[in-house]
Amino acid sequence: MPYDRRVAGCPRTILHADMDAFYAAVEQRDRPELRGRPVIVGGDGPRQVVSTASYEARRFGVCSAMPGRRARQLCPDGIFVVPRMAVYARISAQIHGVFEQFTDAIEPLSLDEAFLDVTGSRALFGDGRTIAERIRREVRERTGLSVSVGVATSKFVAKVASDLRKPDGLVVVEPGAEKAFLAGLPLSRLWGVGPKTRARLERSGLRTIADVQSRTREQLCSAFGDHLGEHLFVLANGLDERPVERSRAAKSIGHEMTFAEDLHTAEAVRELLLRLSEMVGRRLRRAGRRASVVRLKLRHPPFATLHRQRKVAPTADDLELYRVGCELLAEAWDGRRPVRLLGVTGAELIAADAPAARDRPRQLCLFHASGEAGERAGERDRAGTATDSQRERLLRAIDAIRDRHGEHAVHRGGRRRP
Repeated sequence: MPYDRRVAGCPRTILHADMDAFYAAVEQRDRPELRGRPVIVGGDGPRQVVSTASYEARRFGVCSAMPGRRARQLCPDGIFVVPRMAVYARISAQIHGVFEQFTDAIEPLSLDEAFLDVTGSRALFGDGRTIAERIRREVRERTGLSVSVGVATSKFVAKVASDLRKPDGLVVVEPGAEKAFLAGLPLSRLWGVGPKTRARLERSGLRTIADVQSRTREQLCSAFGDHLGEHLFVLANGLDERPVERSRAAKSIGHEMTFAEDLHTAEAVRELLLRLSEMVGRRLRRAGRRASVVRLKLRHPPFATLHRQRKVAPTADDLELYRVGCELLAEAWDGRRPVRLLGVTGAELIAADAPAARDRPRQLCLFHASGEAGERAGERDRAGTATDSQRERLLRAIDAIRDRHGEHAVHRGGRRRP
């Protein structure tokens, strides 16, 4: 639910809290021999990607969503570590507990970052800087990890601020100073401005955010279209008024990835689609939920974003999510345009033990053939309940292995097509 906590007309106080190299920092905390070393969380195989990298590895150019093979090329001495998502989730819950001490207006963005609206908390806890300092101190005391915090009157400016002095940074942008704060920063600090968009802006003589600020809304919309022009004007001038979205019971569970390098082949896109489907399926099962709708999100550079969705029998099965995702992908993508972002979401969730989930319709044999083939098909249909039960036991076994040994402990072999 949108949540805008203004106090007697005063500016908002928004915090963006971002854990520093979260997954890698957890590994270095738990394994002292990794401290000070270039740690890369993820795999280095041809179809694996980097989840995050320690600051020691980032000096070599390694970044999240980068193909593992490329990370190995950039950082030959990097130490690749299998992600432990269950561990990261537990620590994330501890961090979220710290946030809840100061406000109930929290918008989680991922396990390691969130927006907080502390406007209504100032009378009790002090100004934004004071609250941010307390959060940083209490997170370190509770987890042994550092968090960088940006404080501003809007979500965008707070997020930019949190990133400027990482790791373990605190940057406060006072009300009225937003435009001056942004002016000296490069165009890449604007959300959605990647290399191609930046090149387009530079061809028009815009090289810094100050250059964008020098143009009127009308000039930007005329030069770059209403969507991009308005986007640039609002962000460059610090006019982001989006409210913090309060955390509620999830109506959907999804994962998406923005790629450091665009994907160009159908094989690469399907491989990532399978990985995302596995992540969503596992979270659904852990939450005891089933998805009645599967959604696909696809973005081509720079801003062309497509959404497709389909109603399904309630499911938390990775391969069913993947099968439907592939069908939606075939509808949305011609196989030629590069892919910058890919996302899978299970929506319209119901409890796993709800009648609609237990009694979900099953796909029967399409062709009622006669003879031996027909008999075999009938046997398969009659055995459906047992087969479903076996499938659920298999998924639980896979989850248990990954909980114990990490996300990459077990893989589906050669499953690139549904």
